[in-house]
Amino acid sequence: MTQSRYRKVPSGRMARLASFGQLAGGVAGGMLAEGARRLADGQRPHLSDLMLTPANALRVTEQLSRLRGAAMKLGQMISMDGGDVLPPELTAILARLRDAAHFMPPAQLHRVLEAAWGPDWRRRFAQFETTPIAAASIGQVHRATLRDGRQLAIKVQYPGVAASIDADVDNVASLLRMSGLLPGGLDIGPLLGHAKRQLREEADYRREADQMRRYRALLADDPAFLVPEPVDNLCRERVLVMDYIPGDPIETLQVAPQAVRDGAMGALIGLALRELFAFGYMQTDPNFANYRWQAESQKIVLLDFGAAMAVSDHTRAAYRRLALAGLSEDLPALRLALVEAGFLSPVLLQRHGPAIDEMIGVLLRHLGRPGLFDFADRAFVEQVRQKAETIAADRAAWHAPPAETLFVQRKVSGMALLAIRLRARLPLRDMVGEIVDTAPLGPDQD
Repeated sequence: MTQSRYRKVPSGRMARLASFGQLAGGVAGGMLAEGARRLADGQRPHLSDLMLTPANALRVTEQLSRLRGAAMKLGQMISMDGGDVLPPELTAILARLRDAAHFMPPAQLHRVLEAAWGPDWRRRFAQFETTPIAAASIGQVHRATLRDGRQLAIKVQYPGVAASIDADVDNVASLLRMSGLLPGGLDIGPLLGHAKRQLREEADYRREADQMRRYRALLADDPAFLVPEPVDNLCRERVLVMDYIPGDPIETLQVAPQAVRDGAMGALIGLALRELFAFGYMQTDPNFANYRWQAESQKIVLLDFGAAMAVSDHTRAAYRRLALAGLSEDLPALRLALVEAGFLSPVLLQRHGPAIDEMIGVLLRHLGRPGLFDFADRAFVEQVRQKAETIAADRAAWHAPPAETLFVQRKVSGMALLAIRLRARLPLRDMVGEIVDTAPLGPDQD
């Protein structure tokens, strides 16, 4: 932890607006300079090419990491595709945001905790570590010890984050539109509205404490997981206090034996399937930092429940139809289910039906193999990417799937990305088939 990681969070509305203005100005200046250079070389660059230069990538990453809050969170939220869909330059920008958060200076931290617990807040603890053990988009985490010896993890929200959510989301959306990456006619209003609502919920730490208790109850009898317990008398709207549970980054499993990797990943994917089909409730943030591994107990520590949300019967039913069509390898039914779920629009299917059918065929052949599914086998990706690039070039046919579907799919995709990282091998068809057959049906799932 170096001193350079400490940087005051801009908390006022005008300060944050000025930061976005500085970012937009810097990016625009970089685009003009790069455009002039390329024109002098006889090139005719596209707007998106000028936006995604290495220099602009550094500008965007640095400024969003300084702002933190919704600005940084949105970048993290759309960076979980693993490089299979987003342009590699944009993936590189967004991936940096997962590890780029700065810390609040100690004086700013003290003011936040004084507002939460009063001027004598330090007397509550035998020890409080001022240097954070983790820093993310909305808050940073400190270790502390109560006078009775109880070990705690304390998540402290950055000042001004909650009040800036709506403006930050709108400003990030403006940057995306300015980049030329989004077609002008694409309506992302519903998605932005849902993102704002979820980010407001994530900024309410009392709500997150409730979600932590919910998951402790849901997983009380599951030996694969550990969930911290919130300390109610210390929790505040902007300060979340819980038991400290030791664990290593989930990525340390990459060097574990195959059986250990498969067991851990099987538990995580099994949990995601239960969340969708059995619980009707899902923690939709698959950031790897939310999962820790205890080698000695062979358990997974689950952290960060701010993005937990109810999944509607309609969305659960859509995923159930997708799963049943995929398991039966019924191409027409799968095509219809993709439209009903909102992944495909009727216009897109009409204009690119044969290419979409070919993509589905590639996926079915790969996913439909009997036995263990090898997540490390990415041979099919290039075949799908080639078809997807052709379809994506038809920007007039782009559409935004329902917001709830995108948030659920974010979790599903995140688990797949982690399974790829861990090179897991799992009986995926059997796992999906079992949960679809045994999970209770909602009113829309008959």
